[in-house]
Amino acid sequence: MSEWKSVVLTTSATIRETMRVIDQAALRIALVCDEQGSLQGTVTDGDIRRGLLVDCNMEEPVVRVMNSKPKTAKASDSREQRLKIMDKHDLLSLPIVDEQGLLLGLETLHHALQPKKRDNPVFIMAGGFGTRLRPLTDHCPKPMLRVGEKPMLAHLIDRFVALGFHHFYISTHYMPEQIRDYFGDGSDWDVSITYVHEETPLGTGGALGLLPADLPKLPLIMMNGDVLTKADFIRLLEHHEQQTFDATMCVRELEHQVPFGVIESKNELITDMVEKPTYRYRINTGIYVLSPECVASVKPDTKIDLPTLLEQRMSQQEKVGIYTSHDYWLDIGRMDDYQKAQNDIKGLFK
Repeated sequence: MSEWKSVVLTTSATIRETMRVIDQAALRIALVCDEQGSLQGTVTDGDIRRGLLVDCNMEEPVVRVMNSKPKTAKASDSREQRLKIMDKHDLLSLPIVDEQGLLLGLETLHHALQPKKRDNPVFIMAGGFGTRLRPLTDHCPKPMLRVGEKPMLAHLIDRFVALGFHHFYISTHYMPEQIRDYFGDGSDWDVSITYVHEETPLGTGGALGLLPADLPKLPLIMMNGDVLTKADFIRLLEHHEQQTFDATMCVRELEHQVPFGVIESKNELITDMVEKPTYRYRINTGIYVLSPECVASVKPDTKIDLPTLLEQRMSQQEKVGIYTSHDYWLDIGRMDDYQKAQNDIKGLFK
């Protein structure tokens, strides 16, 4: 960010000039430096008000009211370290200086709280017909059905954007123009969106072969566009990388209690009796992380499902693992799922 340069003043600046600089900029602070560019102090509206209360003149030099011992951070400090300093001292901004005190920049609380940018590509499958949701999908692709005030696909993209992702690819087939018209190139979300169109359905994995050759060489998150979730995609990605998996399937645990006593037998003899047992399963959420090599293994116009692709990678001795998510997740496949989503969304993203 270079906006901080507009609020740099010399020690000869007047209080009036300083007020004008603070008023014109959005940073709510002025930075006072000597001729060599070394930080001498900072000035806020509060500093000026306190100076005026002790009869400072508006034409006096700013050094009369500046904070000559401001809190600062080094360029090598992490975002977390800078946030810790600002939180401890209740600051909205923090000058960045080198070892000699030379001003290098300004960290603001607003900027520091922004999510870290994630260059990993996100591939969302949005080409399904949604036949089980007819007649709602007769004239609308399923990912564009509204949940609350916006389409379910918009909720999904918002979730990724909030976590810092900005490279999006969307696979389309059924009524693609509605998706393109709504999201465009992604500029309204401050992200990039590239579309790949399946002329004929290629299965849940075949669209990988349509992705452009200049795809970032990073693990790719791939998922269905008809899911409502608060999944922590950062933790999923970190798990994939820490385990050095070729592919990771995001799963969740499902419990099913049999409402009757279950009898096990052999040769007509009872071997065990379990009263109303609970069975636990891991189910596929339709969310995956794939290595660049896994993505590149799908050639153009190849019809293949994701489970088949993962089986192929496993047969080639590649590491295919799981990540268990306990976050909210709802696959909106049937009408009762859609109704549940309408109720859930009211408190889901507050």
